[in-house]
Amino acid sequence: MRPLLSTKEVADYLRLKERKVYDLVAQAAIPHSRVSGKLLFPRALVDEWVRQNTTDLALPSMRHAPAIIAGSSDPLLEWAVRESRSGLATMSYGSLDGVERLAAGSASAAALHLPAPSTRGTEQRADRNVEFARDRLAHLDCVLIEWARREQGLLLARGNPKRIHGLADLKRAKAPRVRVVERPTSAGSYLLFLKLLQEAGIAHEALQVVTPAAQTESDVAAMILDGRADAGLAVRAVAQQFQLDFLPLTTERLDLAVLRASYFDAPWQGLMAFARTPAFARYAKSLAGYDVRHLGEVKWNA
Repeated sequence: MRPLLSTKEVADYLRLKERKVYDLVAQAAIPHSRVSGKLLFPRALVDEWVRQNTTDLALPSMRHAPAIIAGSSDPLLEWAVRESRSGLATMSYGSLDGVERLAAGSASAAALHLPAPSTRGTEQRADRNVEFARDRLAHLDCVLIEWARREQGLLLARGNPKRIHGLADLKRAKAPRVRVVERPTSAGSYLLFLKLLQEAGIAHEALQVVTPAAQTESDVAAMILDGRADAGLAVRAVAQQFQLDFLPLTTERLDLAVLRASYFDAPWQGLMAFARTPAFARYAKSLAGYDVRHLGEVKWNA
């Protein structure tokens, strides 16, 4: 969303009628400016205005959000949470779900990885993690930090019996047909898969998608091992853990959006301290497809 909103855009953003916005302007009750007779509303100031007008009833849930990392599933993160004995827990229902739980105060952090829109030529790709956090979490006092960069691709049965060598093989019309397992629509991996299909010129409708969707990346591997699916998108580390073949497709960045107050609490400090230990570095290296050299770097501040 743009930093300066029109009257219609701010009305849609606040879920108000345009007439109500004009009334607020007349009362000097909402931040705005007038340029060449046109009303403009700085979104950052509008967010702050909403925050200042929020009743204190909602604030305790933010101040005391549970020590839960909602959002994307990630083998390295889930291992670190367990091994650090930090007291944190994970709730993996997808990047979009995680951000919603963080915004609602039912989690203290969200793990997210969202693909940037496709671009052509040398155009700079947007940082979708930052854009989405800015759009949905700007009213919270939170920070977006990098967790890891990881390789994503297709998990395949060991030995690749269906002879899958690229995304085009997923739409095979004749035997052997390829059964594809997907992640829920709230998962960043689902959005990434749709983007990769689009870039390859493959219609989603051309695939033979099996149900139900796999809730986690480990569930993708389990469905392939059980013979219920032939391929599904996941990180390379899961292929290694389950001894499956792996077809690399792209590298992405997994970030953590964390409430600032929670970040300085003992559970989060415990996790981040553990992430700086030699034991963590060794395990991250043993999991194929991870780059943790930039772990902890701040990508965005609310």
